[in-house]
Amino acid sequence: MTRVEASPAPARRRLKGGRRGGAMAEPGSSSRVWRAVKLAVLLAFVLLFLIPVYVLVVTSFKPLDEADPSTAWNLPGQWSMSGWSSAWDALRPGLENSVKIAVSGSLISAVLGSLNGYVLSKWRFPGADVVFTLFLFGMFIPYQAVMIPLAGLLTDMELVGTIRGLVLAHVVYGIPICTLIFRNYYVTIPDELVEAARVDGAGMLRTYWSVVLPVSAPAFAVTLIWQFTSMWNDFLFAVFLGAPDSWPVTVMLNNTAGSGAVAVQYNQQMAEALLASLPTLLVYLLLGRFFMRGLMAGALKG
Repeated sequence: MTRVEASPAPARRRLKGGRRGGAMAEPGSSSRVWRAVKLAVLLAFVLLFLIPVYVLVVTSFKPLDEADPSTAWNLPGQWSMSGWSSAWDALRPGLENSVKIAVSGSLISAVLGSLNGYVLSKWRFPGADVVFTLFLFGMFIPYQAVMIPLAGLLTDMELVGTIRGLVLAHVVYGIPICTLIFRNYYVTIPDELVEAARVDGAGMLRTYWSVVLPVSAPAFAVTLIWQFTSMWNDFLFAVFLGAPDSWPVTVMLNNTAGSGAVAVQYNQQMAEALLASLPTLLVYLLLGRFFMRGLMAGALKG
């Protein structure tokens, strides 16, 4: 009877549903196109960034007679390690000094920053916020503003021109940023853990050693990478407070570039630039994921 006429309604609904499904397919294809465009742009930026690296690497493996700016894009006709050998002989003392400064200074800065951050976040005292604010002010003092009084202080301490003096300068100047990193990270640790340690009779240092320090690996990774990179790449402190016996690799690299030779040894200079940058590059390649993880670990509170 008349019930047969009701059947087109579901068909119309199915037709509308099919149209909605077809309409939903269009944004998916456009999103894939957009992702492809973004990927292409990123690859273009990567290639643009790697062009100088390509020139450095290729030129460093060329013999001296092939190392010329007019043929910088060409691959070596004969691969040679003479540039790397000369670069190693020229920079070896500076590399040793940089390792001593960066490794020892990073470790000391990380330990002091960890203790400061722990006290300012979990073992608070009257005026802790004022002290933390004063620490933060130290981050905004430019190197140039303290260079002369710092040189006078190190001279009075008989540390000017020594590796110990450079380590001390870097540690003191790095304490504010290290304290900030650890303080923001320790804020995310539940206070109940510290309170439980206090109830069990643990003092400040015992609580730090048994409760806080075992979970501090992400913050230590961030601080060590940050301080190592800053100390390795430093030039101003080294050239102003150092001496020929304590010059790091950055100063020696500057001194060997364009040193007045009759023929500029481009292969050696390119190898020196790569050799000086390899340690920090390896640190970020090996520990980069810990660096980002540690930064994000303290981003929720504080």
